[in-house]
Amino acid sequence: MQYRRLGNTGVPVSNLTLGTMGFGTETSEDEAFSIIDAFLEAGGNMLDTADVYGGGASEELLGRWRASRPQNLVNSVVLATKAHIFTGKDANDVGTFRRHLHRALDASLLRLGIEAIDLYQMHAWDPLTPIEETLSFLDAAVRAGKVHYVGLSNFSGRQLQLALSTAKAKGMQLPVTLQQQYSLACRGIESEVIPAALANNVGLLARSPLASGFLSGNYTRGAGAEQGTRLGFESAMFGHIENSLFATEQNWATLEAATQIADEAGATPSQVALSWVTNRPSVTSTIFGARTLTQLESNLPAG
Repeated sequence: MQYRRLGNTGVPVSNLTLGTMGFGTETSEDEAFSIIDAFLEAGGNMLDTADVYGGGASEELLGRWRASRPQNLVNSVVLATKAHIFTGKDANDVGTFRRHLHRALDASLLRLGIEAIDLYQMHAWDPLTPIEETLSFLDAAVRAGKVHYVGLSNFSGRQLQLALSTAKAKGMQLPVTLQQQYSLACRGIESEVIPAALANNVGLLARSPLASGFLSGNYTRGAGAEQGTRLGFESAMFGHIENSLFATEQNWATLEAATQIADEAGATPSQVALSWVTNRPSVTSTIFGARTLTQLESNLPAG
């Protein structure tokens, strides 16, 4: 595992980040604990979650994991979570306005059992809330000691630049990372988002590096997707794997090339896809998930 600085901060983070979206729902607590332990033992130190994952189940599980482990191990973890998306049925349970974020942040701190979140990310752009209000709250949260660093997620290049320019003009905390979908099968951010991130020293946290499992090498043309997987869910939505958003002619050709490279290198297509993303010049860390310990161990060599 290699270490890189978290954006323009001095914090070293592993070039692979363990995503925990399915922990407490798709993955049992015992299995999740084993996955986290193995990831840290392999040299990883960054965990990513969100308040919306499992309706808070992922954060709660991470809180229990922290409470059950030695303090020195817990202190080695850089913990990232997110807020914005609906966490309830009320109209005020979604967004990046001060009222919602105040409650969301306190709820995440309680579930995680911590006093401060290392990286607090806005899960998506909120077109209804002035960016000044969002940044003002985040700045106050850092000054109050509840958040160490601020990040963004699913922002366009224009939205990223607006947030950075506004924060800089008003002397508020600058976002240091941007979490964005990026893979061999999804490279749209290369034209606008990545140049904006590089120009502003914003670290890119690449999510969905296997394109919901499409690049894992487990699927072929005409085959169905495994139930319980993201690609399985997507295929069910669209009727068949061939109708998946990733199942384009170009991406099938990309998968074939990745499989050939993997065969020649004695690796797996997943490892090739993960390694490609992780070693792009703009990427600070690649977020990957593991439903089982076996999946984790299979993908760790990509780091």
